[in-house]
Amino acid sequence: MNELEQNLVQIVRLAIAEQIDDVRLYVARLVRKYRVTNPELAEQLDMYLRSRPSRSNSVLRKSAAPKDSSHAVPVDDESRLSLLKAFRDEPGRVQPLLSSDLEELLGQLVQERKQAGKLIALGLRPTRSAMFVGEPGVGKTLTARWLASQLNVPLFVLDLTAVMSSLLGRSGTNLRAALDFAKSTPCVLLLDEIDAVAKRRSDDADIGELKRLVTVILQEVDEWPPDGLLLGATNHPELIDPALWRRFDLIVKFGMPEQDAVREALRLYLGPDYAVFGRWAEVLTQAFAGESFSDIEREAHRFRRALALGASDDKTLVEDFLRGRMTSIERSKRIPLAVQLSKDSGLSQHAISDITGVSRDTIRKHTTGSPS
Repeated sequence: MNELEQNLVQIVRLAIAEQIDDVRLYVARLVRKYRVTNPELAEQLDMYLRSRPSRSNSVLRKSAAPKDSSHAVPVDDESRLSLLKAFRDEPGRVQPLLSSDLEELLGQLVQERKQAGKLIALGLRPTRSAMFVGEPGVGKTLTARWLASQLNVPLFVLDLTAVMSSLLGRSGTNLRAALDFAKSTPCVLLLDEIDAVAKRRSDDADIGELKRLVTVILQEVDEWPPDGLLLGATNHPELIDPALWRRFDLIVKFGMPEQDAVREALRLYLGPDYAVFGRWAEVLTQAFAGESFSDIEREAHRFRRALALGASDDKTLVEDFLRGRMTSIERSKRIPLAVQLSKDSGLSQHAISDITGVSRDTIRKHTTGSPS
């Protein structure tokens, strides 16, 4: 790629990651870079920067140090972008929605960390590392933030795709710098999308560099300090190097929400508008089966916005949503959903058939209990 194409790729990567401050930092760097060679481009970029003041009123801010850190978060020497994203949540942060099994597993992890001295006195070592496995939107990052808040330490998130540098050998240096920083203070470090390294190992052009990154991670998991907690997160467990699996103390599998969790998520995300949607609660619970918490939250907030603006009512919103969902719901599951609609909504069987695609005869048979 030529230089302009590389600049475009870098900005797109930062924008998609919603690293707004880093986008501004990079654009400011481009303004200085092109002021002589391409003054028209530099002037236009600078105009956009000045039209929207930075939230921190500092366009050229390099990186923000966490509140309790006495030294700066490391940055990539090439782009001057932060290698870690820091979160500092209060100890009272609300626990994310989890299954009872996960609650128990993570509850023990917290207690191990809080009572590490007791375990060490017995010749036992508290859990130092855990791998979070699950589809996007099931709560892996939220759980990492909750764990850090329970332990009253900051959370640092390292996206392994962000440490990759165009300079040969620079990626390994970036990774070392980020890990060394995290080891210098009690914290929780989350290696997000840890499979990104393994996914690229088939690329012959980069295999040497990527093998070195994997080696660095393997060493760090083994040597992680006892006052810190190292987490990995992946959506693609099949891509993880077997040697890496063996090094993590704990494997935490996040499944899609079960029915009770979906019901609770609706109550949480609909907030004060839950009463408006009360008669649709069980229907929506069935319709959201197999969806992630983030999917449920997105739709619930869309419902709330439409109500707040007077753009629609609960009946229209739910009916339109159900019509859209029917294409991804098996017929065997559409029947009980249609029956639930008949019980709760007050809609005619004709309307329910139109929404669900289930025939009126089938709805009538299942609602009246007639034999087949």
